[in-house]
Amino acid sequence: MRFILPLASILLFCTFGSGAQNLPGPGLEKNNFMPGEKMVFQVYYGPLNAGRVDAFLKLDTIRGRQAYYAEAVARSTGLANKLYKIRDMYAGYFDPETLLPIKSIRDIREGNYRKFNIVEYYHDSLKAVSSESGDHEIPGNIRDMVSVFYYVRTINYDTMKYDDIVYINTFFDDELFPFDMRFRGRETIKTRGGTFNCIKLVPFVEPGRIFRKEDDMIIWLSDDGNCIPIRGRFDLIVGSIKCDLIEWEGLKY
Repeated sequence: MRFILPLASILLFCTFGSGAQNLPGPGLEKNNFMPGEKMVFQVYYGPLNAGRVDAFLKLDTIRGRQAYYAEAVARSTGLANKLYKIRDMYAGYFDPETLLPIKSIRDIREGNYRKFNIVEYYHDSLKAVSSESGDHEIPGNIRDMVSVFYYVRTINYDTMKYDDIVYINTFFDDELFPFDMRFRGRETIKTRGGTFNCIKLVPFVEPGRIFRKEDDMIIWLSDDGNCIPIRGRFDLIVGSIKCDLIEWEGLKY
């Protein structure tokens, strides 16, 4: 459970294309999301309801400038909550034009485990400052695990071919974290929220401790103007976890 809830909050990503680089976002007016957007995801462990993720987006100010503020809270429910209580919060400020992170906040409460960390990003000087581990050098156009959730929705998947690579460059847990994915075409899937035409993405994962195969994680995005995450499925060695969008409001389209 601890592994999947961060992915459910953000459903990971970044830039794409064969040999692609991290590129700026489309800009405030052209973004396909807007302040006031809210989404709720149900997390299943096998057939059991194991948790939920609530995410929202609003406009705020930081360092004297306008910014998006996004927050996702993941919590265990039902029997899972009695066995292993989870209350995780991932939040961040990011630039409305470039969609680059300005500040990340991570507050983890899982059983007896606690972790709280704030990371400030200074892209002009290629530096990230962690409240936990200090200064880090970062490459240009680095994404964090909150802003990337929104940036991936601005990508034009119509230009991609089957098995094209989505290249991800993120900073997570005070480390550079590459996370590449394959574009696997389109599928229609049915969830509790309805039936959706979707874009299918398969991240590269390392078989071993958590996954058996390289393609044991799949993410589906709605194939429409909003390009919102509809489902994430994670086939782990210890069982299968699924995260489905069940409620939403404030979408742009």
